[in-house]
Amino acid sequence: MKILAIETSCDETGAAVVEKDEKGLIKVLSNVIATSSSLHAKTGGIIPESAAREQIKFMIPVIVAALIESKNKAKLSSGNKFKYAKHILTSIDAIAVTHGPGLIGSLLVGVETAKTLSFALNKPIIPVHHLLAHLYANFIGEISNFKFQISNIQFPFIGLIVSGGHTDLLYFKSHSNFKWLGGTRDDAAGEALDKIGRILGLPYPSGPEIEKRANKIQGSTLKFQSPLINSEDFDFSFSGLKTEVARFIQEERDRLSPEIGVTDLGNICYAVQEAIFDVLIKKTIRAAKLYKTWTILLGGGVSANQTLRKSFEQSIINNKLSMQIFSPEKKFATDNAAMIGAYALLNYKPVNWEKIKAQPDLYFD
Repeated sequence: MKILAIETSCDETGAAVVEKDEKGLIKVLSNVIATSSSLHAKTGGIIPESAAREQIKFMIPVIVAALIESKNKAKLSSGNKFKYAKHILTSIDAIAVTHGPGLIGSLLVGVETAKTLSFALNKPIIPVHHLLAHLYANFIGEISNFKFQISNIQFPFIGLIVSGGHTDLLYFKSHSNFKWLGGTRDDAAGEALDKIGRILGLPYPSGPEIEKRANKIQGSTLKFQSPLINSEDFDFSFSGLKTEVARFIQEERDRLSPEIGVTDLGNICYAVQEAIFDVLIKKTIRAAKLYKTWTILLGGGVSANQTLRKSFEQSIINNKLSMQIFSPEKKFATDNAAMIGAYALLNYKPVNWEKIKAQPDLYFD
């Protein structure tokens, strides 16, 4: 089966063609992303209306590019590309689209485009939960850092979704049977990194910038609190950490100088990552123990952080646990349409196009 997938939950505009082969391996034939991050960098964050306007401009060209690339025909002239894209559409079996959660304006761009294609081409359409799809990026084959077949991911498993807008922990018994265990009470982990980065004067998005500077430090004596790390639930909270860091920086500026040195900046970034990652790792592993599962899946933009991945692996080794950690290849960790297609292929539940609506506050059923 071959699916055209569309992703527009936030500021990215994505389209991908994915298929499941006879062995059950999900292959990405194309994965095209247009971003407006440079626009948002000027304002230090995403302006929803601006993001949606950019997506309206990007949507059709991105879909055409995904269709063309799926056939390795990227060198065609512009006029021929549109003609060939129409031809390729006839070989698509279904349309998949993110219908939530996300920014309402952005979601509408993708949802209405997908509904139009479904109606015009008489193709089945599958609505996809954006956050669950982040975990399903792990089911995409041909991953460079972890070579595995889909069968290597065994149910049950614990899934940690950690992104700019969400931090959630789930327990999966099967593709269709899962339970939400807990999530953030305020700021998400990625949101906290961005806000702290803004305080530090780092470019947006700040997560990769914090990682880059933290990697230059071998270790740090500076420590920030890991909120809720010893609570018995599976909830998270990162707004207090943001306040603690802001207070620390102001005190340092008052004590020393208005400018933060490179070494001091690296120490702060290192300590911030450590405080956030420690609680993510501790609660995820505790959930795996409680539910007697030895498989953990990571998903979301923050899961692209190599320190987080290595810290998970090191914690498992240090505690002598027989657990497997799966995390997506970096290009599939952040928002993309390939993960939307992967989810749709493994949870093939088409609905009538008229019943699909953009749901910005979509929760876990």
